[in-house]
Amino acid sequence: MFDVRPLAGALGAEIHGIDLCRELGADEIAAVRAALLEHEVIFFRDQDVTPAQQKALALSFGALQTHPAYDTVEGFPEITILESTAEKPTKIEAWHSDMTFRQHPPMATVLRAMIVPERGGDTLWSSMTAAYAGLSKPMREFLDGLTAVHSFSHGFKESLAEPGGQERLASAVAANPPVRHPVIHTHPETGRKVLFVNSLFTTHIEGLSRAESNAILELLFKHVTTPEYTCRFKWQPNSIAIWDNRSTQHKPINDYFPAHRRLQRITIDGDQPY
Repeated sequence: MFDVRPLAGALGAEIHGIDLCRELGADEIAAVRAALLEHEVIFFRDQDVTPAQQKALALSFGALQTHPAYDTVEGFPEITILESTAEKPTKIEAWHSDMTFRQHPPMATVLRAMIVPERGGDTLWSSMTAAYAGLSKPMREFLDGLTAVHSFSHGFKESLAEPGGQERLASAVAANPPVRHPVIHTHPETGRKVLFVNSLFTTHIEGLSRAESNAILELLFKHVTTPEYTCRFKWQPNSIAIWDNRSTQHKPINDYFPAHRRLQRITIDGDQPY
């Protein structure tokens, strides 16, 4: 049906031989979803999709979410604009899973490249399935059953600290109070255990002292960046990435300033709290 070319040992594959500008059949959607579950993040090249086609692709996976803090494409409130310019460079540099400050974080994300720098601006992904498996058995047993707190305000603290930031994001802060997620969760489709804390949104682990929580989280935040758990993708215009937000983290590499970079993102609703 299409060609799947793995990128790295832990996760990631490029998909060739499929046109995302047309409506996909049920068999094709099922095959793409199966590739996503197997490889956790999948990539497509040369997909000059319209906003309506990107939305239709995302809808084939499930209902869509919106984001409270980003500009959106006109007429498509589900499509957020991730843009960095010399005048307004991006502030997101930390490893993270998308929107874990929500009780129902996204199931997956569809990200399309519009403008990319001549060099730099790659994105890294890391498998939280591999990260969990790479922990020692005593550490897995210690973490299993613990709960961590995730916070919108923590993740957007730089934006909130800007002049006018508190006022601009007041409604988003009010609508997104801190939430609790298991440190280890079971993926609802694969049944595999996954590490589920990230340095952008996770503030602390409940039941531990502040010093203990900080030490454990620092260890885990470093652990997820282990090179053997990661893959790296070089963007081109009209590249599309789809990743399983339940079992990956990602990090943009901000090595292209002052060049212009613009991507358009849709997040797909999670079907359950983690």
